[in-house]
Amino acid sequence: MRVLLSPSILPILMLVASNVFMTFAWYGHLKFTKVPLIMVILVSWGIALLEYCFAVPANRIGHEVYSTSQLKTIQEVITLTVFVAFSVLYLKEPLTWQHLLGFALIACGAALIFKA
Repeated sequence: MRVLLSPSILPILMLVASNVFMTFAWYGHLKFTKVPLIMVILVSWGIALLEYCFAVPANRIGHEVYSTSQLKTIQEVITLTVFVAFSVLYLKEPLTWQHLLGFALIACGAALIFKA
């Protein structure tokens, strides 16, 4: 349990949580096309507030051990991972080899940020 609360792991867990909320705020409404846009915007803002409650402290805590470039890279990789799961499981969209290859290339670029 202590490991999960460390400044190197806790921010990653918090960024995962924040990205789940943000993905639902940005894309969750796509299943509800009959709901008025203003309602979608207001609900999305509420969800995004929860996202910020995780993201801001995650970056503050994470900056103790990661550079801002590393934090942003971690966040982007998490975003893609959460998005893939969301689009396949929630939106029922297919995942093609082109998607996987594109995400793999992005992951390769992200790995360069962590090279010494």
